[in-house]
Amino acid sequence: MRAAGIMAASAGALAAGAAVLLTDRAPYPSGQRRLLDVPLPLLTRRRLDALLQPRAGEHMLEIGPGTGLQSLHVAPQLGVGGQLSIVDVQEQMLAHVLGRAEERSIANITAHQADARALPFTDAQFDAAYLVTVLGEIPGRLAAMTELRRVLKPGGRLVVGEFADRHHVTLATLVRLANDAGLHLVRRSGVPLAYYAAFVPCPAG
Repeated sequence: MRAAGIMAASAGALAAGAAVLLTDRAPYPSGQRRLLDVPLPLLTRRRLDALLQPRAGEHMLEIGPGTGLQSLHVAPQLGVGGQLSIVDVQEQMLAHVLGRAEERSIANITAHQADARALPFTDAQFDAAYLVTVLGEIPGRLAAMTELRRVLKPGGRLVVGEFADRHHVTLATLVRLANDAGLHLVRRSGVPLAYYAAFVPCPAG
């Protein structure tokens, strides 16, 4: 009975989260950014950490930080010598995240207004990158994945989080895109409608 109750509660939480996001637009309007502070079932920061494995001194990239729900959690783990670069097409979102970071005395976040399909970074610049419920909002997903592969170091890590909204990217589609971009799946967590997936660059040749 207890297991059935837990499953029912999880299903209810997923449905509630989906209801919040089913009417979203891409990119998500900055005027409605408070909705992005609602934690999504199964896409927890603990699960993100388990796959992303932030380490002091690393340079990380986040695409589509929204209100900074993940940014403000990841950046402190990179320490004084580390840096989190955040990219968004909306300047208002970036300014909002930087404002929240300043309130918390987090000084290692840099903002870049740019398109994920044309990242303003050099090749092999980042130790890791991540994007949570963002990929489906990007026109030209393969181009974005290819750019992420380009800016990752040879031993880098990419974590993609997806949730059951109308921009949902299935795991099968994501793996296909990643393979085409030169990345391969190494680990995943969650369920088909709410999952994290970790990728690394495919070996050269």
